[in-house]
Amino acid sequence: MFLYIYTFLLTILYVISFPFILILSFKKKYRSSLPARFLLWRNPPFESNGIWFHICSFGEARATKPLIERFDSKLYRLSTTTKTGFDVIKELTPNESRYLPFEPLLWFWIRPQRALVVVEAELWYLLFALAKAKGAKTFLINARISDRSWSKYYRFRWFYRYIFSKIDYVYAQSEIDRERLEALGAYNIKVLGSIKLSQISKPTRELKKPNGFLVCAGSTHEGEESEIIQAFRELKSIRPEAKMLIVPRHPERFDSVWRMIRSFAKFQNWKIERFSENENMEADLILVDKMGELVNCYAISDLVILGGAFEPIGGHNAAEVAQFEIPIITGEHFFNQRDLFANIEGITIIERDSLVDTLKYPKLLPKTRLKFVKDPIEIIEEEIRNVL
Repeated sequence: MFLYIYTFLLTILYVISFPFILILSFKKKYRSSLPARFLLWRNPPFESNGIWFHICSFGEARATKPLIERFDSKLYRLSTTTKTGFDVIKELTPNESRYLPFEPLLWFWIRPQRALVVVEAELWYLLFALAKAKGAKTFLINARISDRSWSKYYRFRWFYRYIFSKIDYVYAQSEIDRERLEALGAYNIKVLGSIKLSQISKPTRELKKPNGFLVCAGSTHEGEESEIIQAFRELKSIRPEAKMLIVPRHPERFDSVWRMIRSFAKFQNWKIERFSENENMEADLILVDKMGELVNCYAISDLVILGGAFEPIGGHNAAEVAQFEIPIITGEHFFNQRDLFANIEGITIIERDSLVDTLKYPKLLPKTRLKFVKDPIEIIEEEIRNVL
């Protein structure tokens, strides 16, 4: 009964909104997506008997790409709800990429598929209900519910229980996500970590580690390097053999960071080098001013100060460091990496003003490690193949 009531209400909404949809369709931003989603313009159904992946945004499409490509290209069908997501999936399968139609239209648009795989939080009731009714096994992968969204989800938990009753397998990013998903009615949940853990950059070459304790300040932004160097000065007063690599996030800042390093080192009587000119890394401060060397630097470091979080930037990928099981210090502003950080143990998160005191005694810092050592994409691939 809920299925039909829900469809009826959405159909009324569709009719009422139709004039506004037509008007918005003339805007450049929505010129391709709205006609496809609400009018089925150039948006025919998929061929039957495939593996249907539904992805929302550009970031999710990029993260899911390694999983999709593990299957025969003749099998997978890809859908999205955004223009940026569509641009990515179109490259993977030009003939079987679609915008997901508005829910009531799915009644006559969906064809029988072997599996439906939905990424993160695309919780459309009719998508799961109708795909399952036509024989598909249903998966929700890389599932997460953010701190910001949790209260809204919980308020409508009665509704989400209907959705999760139609989902056969759920793969969550963290234990917190598992608890929240269970509270919403999800079952058969496995915690695998983020699928981004399958895409950790590996060293491209082996750099020679210099003598002494090596600190790497990685992916730093404007306003962070000066604070980090000040903290390093205190460490060096205790451990004179210490050395630091500074790797700015953006190459256009190499020269300005070099000028700052040169000015600071002059007063400290430190030796400095540019990595692009000398790769022996025996100076006190080394500016790594070559692209593609960040992970190579992490691999030989004793400690990493991860930038992008001492300023309100959002943080950077700590998994690239944690794979080497070394201490990481980072700031409080890691809001873009919260789910990834949940899959790493031992990160030292501090206020900006605490950097000096924290770096002074590196032996007190815990080593980091990835909580999930098995590739989540391999596990998901295996589970999908088991139901085909």
